[in-house]
Amino acid sequence: MTDIPLEREPQAERPAPRRLHWGALIGTATIAVLVALWALASALGWASPVFLPSPARVWAAMTRAATDGYANATLWTHMGASLWRVAAALFFTMLIGVPTGLLIATSRIGRGVLDPLVEFIRPLPPLAYLPLIIIWFGIGEPSKVLVIGIAMLAPIVISTASGVRAASESQIRAARAFGATRGQMITEVMLPAALPSILTGIRIALGAGWTTLVAAELVAATRGLGYMIQSAAQFLVTDMVIAGILVISALATISELALRFVERRFLPWIGRS
Repeated sequence: MTDIPLEREPQAERPAPRRLHWGALIGTATIAVLVALWALASALGWASPVFLPSPARVWAAMTRAATDGYANATLWTHMGASLWRVAAALFFTMLIGVPTGLLIATSRIGRGVLDPLVEFIRPLPPLAYLPLIIIWFGIGEPSKVLVIGIAMLAPIVISTASGVRAASESQIRAARAFGATRGQMITEVMLPAALPSILTGIRIALGAGWTTLVAAELVAATRGLGYMIQSAAQFLVTDMVIAGILVISALATISELALRFVERRFLPWIGRS
């Protein structure tokens, strides 16, 4: 009698082993080494405390600013003012930059008129046009937002135009075959194809915005991280200066991580063949 082989029961799939995020580990280790070297240099007196306060002093200054305040406001108030300026500048710049990039990529007239203006603005440092903005728009809040927005404009426009041009010919021909209008081609084919590039442009623009923040808060500001840093620098309060720099760096890093999360969550196909 021939034995009939029994069918094997399907084995439960084992969960894939969790991969270590080596990039995050290496980055954390790098920061830890730098902080350790900083603390060692301060402890051994390699530099005067006026020029290089210890990490403990910087942390104490940050805590003092958060609880008791510095330069007429607490650290949280300064953070809120700076965040509002950067967020408002990004919002208005996207309202202008994305349509401008679309016009440059889809219209010869738009490209001829707008592209030279963008290329004129792109290499200008914020301190070059800051006096002109003050003369034209005064020293109020709009001028500060405008200075940051101008620094953000070129990356968003250029990335949008580049992304729109990246739409494949097969997608465009398919849309035309189904009778898509010009508006539908832009909103349903070209703009979705440009989203990864637009998101990259926003990331670059945010970096430029945080870089310009201190310059924007130089004039007639009473709140903001840049104002706090400038006030501390005038009296050689170096620990407060470094604390403000670290807070700006932390906020910029958080905004970058948030955009990376949005990219992974809503544009998961980026980087995949």
